Amino acid sequence: MPASPSTARAINDRLALRLLQQEGPLTAGQLKQLTGLSRPTVADLVERLSAAGLIEVVGEAGELRRGPNAKLYGIVADRAHLAALDVRTEGVSVIVSDLLGRVLAEASVPIGDDTGTGPAVEQAVALVERTAKEAGAQSLHTVGIGAPGLIDPATGELRDSSGLPAWHRRLVAALQERLPEARVIVENETNLAALAEQREGAARDRDTFVLLWLGQGTGAAVVLDGSLRRGASGGTGEIGFLPVPGTGGLPTATDCAGGFHSLAAAGAIVELAKGHGLRLPGSGTGLEAAEVVRRAVKAAEAVRGDAGPADVVRRDAEPVGEGPGVVRSAGGAESGEGAESREGDARFLDALAERCALGVASVVAVLDPGCLVLGGEVGRAGGEVLAGLVGQRVRRMSPLVTEVRASVLGGGAVLRGALLTARDRAQDEVFAPPGK
Repeated sequence: MPASPSTARAINDRLALRLLQQEGPLTAGQLKQLTGLSRPTVADLVERLSAAGLIEVVGEAGELRRGPNAKLYGIVADRAHLAALDVRTEGVSVIVSDLLGRVLAEASVPIGDDTGTGPAVEQAVALVERTAKEAGAQSLHTVGIGAPGLIDPATGELRDSSGLPAWHRRLVAALQERLPEARVIVENETNLAALAEQREGAARDRDTFVLLWLGQGTGAAVVLDGSLRRGASGGTGEIGFLPVPGTGGLPTATDCAGGFHSLAAAGAIVELAKGHGLRLPGSGTGLEAAEVVRRAVKAAEAVRGDAGPADVVRRDAEPVGEGPGVVRSAGGAESGEGAESREGDARFLDALAERCALGVASVVAVLDPGCLVLGGEVGRAGGEVLAGLVGQRVRRMSPLVTEVRASVLGGGAVLRGALLTARDRAQDEVFAPPGK
């Protein structure tokens, strides 16, 4: 049954808008070539979309740059403004963009553990409002939020999770109250990171993969056949609760201590580094863990020179959680104990790879994704070196072929994923056929 004229127009309009989004400004002739539509049909849709305020003339093309055929049409990017938030236990980061996803302003604010729920919510909401004002946005069409914890698949709301600050859940309601015209979307931070890596990062060529988040905490996101899988309760990928050897205990329904979290979260990584003599101040934040991994990788790369990541592996690598404690500081050559210090860096990376491989091998045994991306601040800091070490160990532990890749986007993947989600939602509404 052929489509009705109105349905055909709607399909053609969306096709043209998506092309203008992906390719940038185009002439009517280029739209005709890319869509395969007739010249009169393209002329009609250009007139229709211009009248609806969705596209406008943004320049001219061609050698003479004159005449109606030279007009370049582009999407009216300021038709809607978007915000994306990365909500962490220690603070909030926000970016504001136009309808095409071009970042216009960005900012962040730390929120200490001793900050009350009310003041913490006010700081975060005020940050969004200030950033929107700086971007020149009079209003926000859509706000995408990435947060740790479970998202209720029935309501789309952030569930009350043990160990997370109370202001996280209050923030969503406060934003909706202060920005009543905005659509507020909440998604698990690791899921958003996977979306960003699939669209713009390390998994662009994969329809099926798993992202293992290594940062302040641990998490995993599962993408199968191009679709993000959330699970019956929204808990797919809560790998921090995965029981693994080497922790001295078992996790509980309310506490992931004793699970994979105890081996690969930021605090555990910093303690592992200290156990190998790589001393860093602080209490084990995601950024601190990433820095010690980055320094160890740099020292290990200096040892292997132009060799591949596999050459960093020590055949006498120590068991998970153990270390000689002989090195004075991270970074090897800076300590004055060159060879011995670099030895500690290599052993630390070996031990960290062993820990990561336990989680990866478990995921591979169940899902057989073929590709796993090490994400988060630590995954990005470890780069190809850590990915190579983990990949080697997984190959020893599993018969299932799995390529382990390093994140391209790192800790910034959550913000990018939140922005992509907000943009998709806004464009679905703004790009709706005129009059609908």
